[in-house]
Amino acid sequence: MTGPSLAGLWGRKAGSLPSFERYSDALKSSGIIWDDRSLDGWLTDPKAMVPDNDMPFEGIKDARVRADVLAFLKEATKPGATLPTAQQKGMNGMGGMMGGMMGGGGRDPNLKGLEPSKQVKAITYCHDTYRVTTADEKTRAFWERNLRFMTDSSKDGPEKGVPAIMPAGMLGDRAAVIFAAPEEINRMIEARC
Repeated sequence: MTGPSLAGLWGRKAGSLPSFERYSDALKSSGIIWDDRSLDGWLTDPKAMVPDNDMPFEGIKDARVRADVLAFLKEATKPGATLPTAQQKGMNGMGGMMGGMMGGGGRDPNLKGLEPSKQVKAITYCHDTYRVTTADEKTRAFWERNLRFMTDSSKDGPEKGVPAIMPAGMLGDRAAVIFAAPEEINRMIEARC
């Protein structure tokens, strides 16, 4: 649910799946039709292929790995395709991706006086999507399960009325909005489509 369904991907226009509402304007207006060549370019470097897209993925530089991903996707996204689940296959390769990324620790950042890109100005909610606008006038869309609302009333918490948005998760598709007090949460979120 973080991204659109990939079923029937080959031959589909980028940013066109009606069941997914969080495509960037850049991707929707790109005119790309997904095929082997365009998907290889996207998997290589999504930001270079479509500047200003919202894909939280840096790309795969190894051509052999990209070819393997494309071969898998081509089979997996065919109508009626049935492939073994990750659990059945033992999630080969995932340990390497996950290793070292789950570590943590360290001190929580001071949320006062953050740069504009981390200061929340507005939050709207429509269907299953939150749109968070920051003080630098950029808006990011998050699936409702990928956005967490928290409070921090400590001396390092955000200023009252200036919630902070902080990345959460390994792919950049999750975030936490941190408020100074619980009563700010309902006041900040506007239900609007």
